[in-house]
Amino acid sequence: MTKIRLIATDMDGTFLNNMMDYNRSRFRNLYEKMKLKNIKFVIASGNQYYQLKSYFKDYPELLYIAENGAYIRSQAQVYQETSFSSQNAEQILEKLTQIPKLQVLVCGEMGAYYLSNAEKDFIILSHKYYPRLEAVRAFDMINDHILKFALSCSPEETEDVVLKLRKKLKGIAEPTSSGRGGIDIIQPGMNKAAGLRVLGGKFGIPFSKMCAFGDGGNDLEMLSEVGEGVAMENASSAVKKITSYRTASNEEQGVLSYVEEIVQR
Repeated sequence: MTKIRLIATDMDGTFLNNMMDYNRSRFRNLYEKMKLKNIKFVIASGNQYYQLKSYFKDYPELLYIAENGAYIRSQAQVYQETSFSSQNAEQILEKLTQIPKLQVLVCGEMGAYYLSNAEKDFIILSHKYYPRLEAVRAFDMINDHILKFALSCSPEETEDVVLKLRKKLKGIAEPTSSGRGGIDIIQPGMNKAAGLRVLGGKFGIPFSKMCAFGDGGNDLEMLSEVGEGVAMENASSAVKKITSYRTASNEEQGVLSYVEEIVQR
């Protein structure tokens, strides 16, 4: 099989178990083996960089593709930050307010922002994924580079809302489902695969030498581009349809099991 030089993984529903954690001693052992083989390990997620980093404080060399590709960095260095223009951000917010019962989080480089009158459940959920979070009376009070928008609606309405937003935001943004009623509004062409392209260029690693793990809609581009796209056992049917490789579920730490096989090649 191909010698893998970079491993990328989604977090929620993929690397993390249902308790939002992972087998830390097993990962430490594998990480040392990856370093010896000069294999880069990348966290590729729609989540905030500061939240992702909190899981890996002891691994300064780790690479992060945060906010679905808009913010790419290690702890020490920012490789790329891509934000919406202020004009496009205003247009997007205007369109979002036209959809009833849609909860909106504006995700910036320095933090994320919600309206002070947002629903309590949405605020609690946002705190779970965004350590740097701030309430504002109006979104036009935000002074930050806007990387993406994170939305919440009822799970049964997610597909319909995505279709509506695809029409409303055509040309300025792309909606992608992040699962369980979550929708990310990202910059056109800005996804995890684009983030891997940046890192591949930086470190001289082609897609063919990369392996990636995922379970949901915002992993599709990444899984399609890499040499080994691996679907979790708990992945959506759309993910399983486009991948040739499988591993056990997130609850069974399927990513770590597959990585063990990679480092033994």
